[in-house]
Amino acid sequence: MISFANRDGFIWFNGSYKKWTDSNIHILNHGLHYASCVFEGIRVYETKIFKLDEHIHRLFKSAAILDLKIPYSIDEIISKTVELVDKEKITNGYIRPVVWRGSEKMAISAIKASTNIAIAAWTWPSYFSPDLIDKGIKLTVSKWKRPSPESAPTDSKAAGLYMICSLSKHEAEKDGFDDALMMDYRNYIAEATGANIFFVKDKKLYTPRPDCFLNGITRQSVIKIAKDNKIQVIEDHFNLDFLKDCEEVFLTGTAVEITPVASIDNYNFRVGETTKFLIENFKKLVIL
Repeated sequence: MISFANRDGFIWFNGSYKKWTDSNIHILNHGLHYASCVFEGIRVYETKIFKLDEHIHRLFKSAAILDLKIPYSIDEIISKTVELVDKEKITNGYIRPVVWRGSEKMAISAIKASTNIAIAAWTWPSYFSPDLIDKGIKLTVSKWKRPSPESAPTDSKAAGLYMICSLSKHEAEKDGFDDALMMDYRNYIAEATGANIFFVKDKKLYTPRPDCFLNGITRQSVIKIAKDNKIQVIEDHFNLDFLKDCEEVFLTGTAVEITPVASIDNYNFRVGETTKFLIENFKKLVIL
């Protein structure tokens, strides 16, 4: 495994290109100590950047929610992202824009500190191995829950919100699972650690209502594919026992794309026709 601190290439960093290994920040930055940091994850398919505009708009929305004022326009960041992918010769890969508050003040209140932005891109084929995707992944229910919108900025892609995701996934992997299912603060099904979740029952598509977690861009794309093909989509709140009659389950996200789920603890599912149909149509969408 190549460390992300020691790679070839360049990162766009506060307005200029720096060598990957020189793209460093001070240990006493506010983003590290107080989680004043937001980011995006974007995929490149056959040199085409999927939903770039939507991702960068969401980056700016997340930054605004955390009171981070990005010193560039949306159009400038879109342009630099395209330029970076071309410069790094990325055919199939991943892009990570990240925004954080700087080192000018080390305290809870640091509203006058600088806002920094960097964009990195690298070759990256798939989140899960192809054989694992073919048979479906195994999930377990996490003890950690998605917080309420009154206790965290749940409509942002803020770095701090992912702490419980890492804890949940680490615990799941230690127990022999691939990922974890997270409930929300009301004990409704929310999502996996870094992906939205869908269920198939009687040829209908069900998915949790995103009122305390991100309405993912891949999630929105899958819903559109389904509706365009006359598949009924139902967004609602679901208790855990909703799983007992589900025939198919899959995850959606920039990293996982569409990944079938074989089991959630003692609930078992098949990789069925609806999931396969949506995977095939999503593949067509990303290279248009």
